[in-house]
Amino acid sequence: MSKASQARSLTEGPIGRSLLLFSLPILAGNMAQSLNGSVNAIWVGKFLGEAALTATANANNIMFFLIGSVFGIGMAATILIGQSIGAKDLPQARRVMGTSATFFIGLSVVIAVAGWFLSHRLLLAMGTPAESLPMADAYLKVIFLGMPLIYAFAFLTAALRGAGDARTPFRFLLLSVLLDIGINPLLIFGLGPFPELGVAGAAWATFFAQGLALAAMLLYLRNKRHMLWLGRKDAALLKIDPVILKALVIKGVPMGLQMVVISLAMIMMISMVNAYGVATASAYGAALQLWTYVQMPAMAIGAACSSMAAQNVGAGRWDRVHATARTGVLFNFLLTGALIAPIILLDRSTLALFLPGDSPALEIGRHLNHISVWSFLFFGVTFVVSGVVRSTGAVVPPLLILAVAMWGIRVPFAKLLQPEFGVDAIWWSFPVSAFCSMLMVMAYYRWGNWRKAKMLDRHATDTLATPAEVPSTPPSPVADANPEVEAGVDEVAESAVRR
Repeated sequence: MSKASQARSLTEGPIGRSLLLFSLPILAGNMAQSLNGSVNAIWVGKFLGEAALTATANANNIMFFLIGSVFGIGMAATILIGQSIGAKDLPQARRVMGTSATFFIGLSVVIAVAGWFLSHRLLLAMGTPAESLPMADAYLKVIFLGMPLIYAFAFLTAALRGAGDARTPFRFLLLSVLLDIGINPLLIFGLGPFPELGVAGAAWATFFAQGLALAAMLLYLRNKRHMLWLGRKDAALLKIDPVILKALVIKGVPMGLQMVVISLAMIMMISMVNAYGVATASAYGAALQLWTYVQMPAMAIGAACSSMAAQNVGAGRWDRVHATARTGVLFNFLLTGALIAPIILLDRSTLALFLPGDSPALEIGRHLNHISVWSFLFFGVTFVVSGVVRSTGAVVPPLLILAVAMWGIRVPFAKLLQPEFGVDAIWWSFPVSAFCSMLMVMAYYRWGNWRKAKMLDRHATDTLATPAEVPSTPPSPVADANPEVEAGVDEVAESAVRR
């Protein structure tokens, strides 16, 4: 059997090595996407002006919200596929693949059509400045047009990670980023045979880059006869399975709501910071730029832990589930600490990347970083442990813990203690709330009933198609049948271990 047609088992082998190798492509992908956003902002802001940059910023806020809104459902698909692979139940993994694909594509088409007609109203509701509104509308319309491509790419990434493959999504994500960076100036400025599209050109660059990368990834999966590839003969698997869809929504929505909880809390924090003037707001903005990168290791390790734990939950390897949590916490301290150290030791230099050398905001930013940046060590523990807990299907407790930390501790702490401590109350609210969140999630991990949670209840799964009713391996539309592929799901699952 071709290696690409197999899932990568995360239920065997050294945990530390497996977790590190699995999380590094996720981390690199997150960094590549952030770099892509920065480069695009430079093209637009430096050459088209502040109004154009404001236009893309307003439109991108809507795009990020739409992507974040399906983040949880993508995570639910990752966990379901991971548990199925761990349980050596390839037919179940392919059923999840089919239902999820239909749901994501259908939802993206609805959003694309609705967004195309509502883009102007959405931008008006956001209070987009009048001079930026026409450019933002043109940009956002193209983004909505590309939503099916964006959602499909995000879904495939989630599915492959659930199967233990983080490298393939990273390769094609990197291709998308490089294409986006390369096409941007061609369409913005109309270089060579390309039309000059201005701000809309940046959106078209994203559209074409995402589309080409998605097509390349689909072609790769098809040619390599990946076990999750669904060809024409698998059309029946694309029919929505109500049990799987219910699990995707019920388990996915709470995970997606975590993004909403964090976003709303950040808006509240920014509004409090703004009351202290431009210098303080600029310092906070510069710190946020640095924090974006500081939190990436924890996010990557947490996502990797969730996929790895899901496979081991499916396999009943609880010893490896707990070892994954311990190793993830250790890696968080090492990698996050490695990023925090230079921010503290080279505080002026790192902030000077975003602030003028003689700006009063520089000293403010230096002060707030010394107080707050350490909180990401605690945040990382929360993210890692929550990822392991969610791998069983226990998705509501992590949401409640996060909500208490953000809205029961961080926001009230910052708001109520300002009369006594001034702006420092805001800075101290970050480590205090992060530390409390860490304690709560560790307590739930130790004494909670997350081990008994289920993504799909046993009674419901009995009503699903049996392996005899669903092909255990994908048919090959590009090559003759492979006897090894047709050997059946048991042989596939047993041999699908190592790359």
